Amino acid sequence: MDNAIDPALLDPSGEGADLVALTRILCDIPSVSGDEKALADTIEAVLRACPHLDVLRDGDALVARTHLGRDRRVVVAGHIDTVPIADNLPTRLVEQDGAGELWGRGTVDMLGGVAVALALAVELGAPGTAPAHDLTWIFYDHEEVDSALNGLGRLARNHPELLRGDFAILGEPSNAGIEGGCNGTMRIEVRTHGVAAHSARAWTGENAIHAVAPVLTRLAAYAPREVEVDGLVYREGLNAVRIDGGIAGNVIPDACTVEVNYRFAPSRSVAEAEAHLREVFEGFEVLVTDAAGGARPGLDDPLAAQFVQSVLATTGGAPAPKYGWTDVARFAELGVPAVNFGPGDPLLAHKDDERLPVAQLAQCRDALRAWLLDD
Repeated sequence: MDNAIDPALLDPSGEGADLVALTRILCDIPSVSGDEKALADTIEAVLRACPHLDVLRDGDALVARTHLGRDRRVVVAGHIDTVPIADNLPTRLVEQDGAGELWGRGTVDMLGGVAVALALAVELGAPGTAPAHDLTWIFYDHEEVDSALNGLGRLARNHPELLRGDFAILGEPSNAGIEGGCNGTMRIEVRTHGVAAHSARAWTGENAIHAVAPVLTRLAAYAPREVEVDGLVYREGLNAVRIDGGIAGNVIPDACTVEVNYRFAPSRSVAEAEAHLREVFEGFEVLVTDAAGGARPGLDDPLAAQFVQSVLATTGGAPAPKYGWTDVARFAELGVPAVNFGPGDPLLAHKDDERLPVAQLAQCRDALRAWLLDD
């Protein structure tokens, strides 16, 4: 296999897997949403070489499970797709002031977290290790695009039994800290209509682009909320992300669309979010094009509380809210408490200068391993 991973990189003996080399391999196999097959093939080969794992593949999503007879099961999941490459592959390792940073698409969001999970999937449950819980490892596709395409959602529809667990950990970037829950997200189109005309005789038409001015005024004046949910404060946001209108340089446009993205606190349902947007844009045609509910922190769950206590004893700090939407929301819908915990600064996700402090790879691996082995 061209993209095969050298088993020596995953050898759990000695100091464990070479996480930096492993992350570079995963990132350097382009896996923009819709093009995950090569990376899924590479990960599948690693998982199927482990006798302690039962492996299933659905499209470009992989599920690997242990069957150790434990009372409880922990799910560790991460998506393998990235946003489009921006001349930031192959990866490069930069050393500065004694600290290393790995630069390149996917290092932060979220193939660094995938590397941690893959290394631990190989190690934990193999002869000589005794995890405190049975483990389910999920590597899935299409997270960075419309929620209807999400590989974890597809697994939930096709194989819901494989997602069952008592607690779930998403390896989304969290600066090696714990981020609870997540905001919900909704995309809408606010549409205006006019009458087409020759631009030399504009008075015979109605300009649909000019008609969106009040929409932009409302957006500019909008004051997003900060909402406390179960002890964590979530920041909302309402922003225009695209405007589309006009057909030619000499034609008065008869239609215009403003695409708006709303990030809302997990205390608000999808229906409540839609009602709020219809109120904000009262008088305009509004079409909901995509929506996904958020997830409350769930840190009062016993397993979640144990995980938080164990990790923070090593890393310090305190749990924080996850402002972006993540698949903790899907686990919440299934009744599985979930948190975000992974290497990388979420503020660098999707940036052209995406980069990961390599020390966080081992930090996350060691904290997660310690908790999973603690009985």
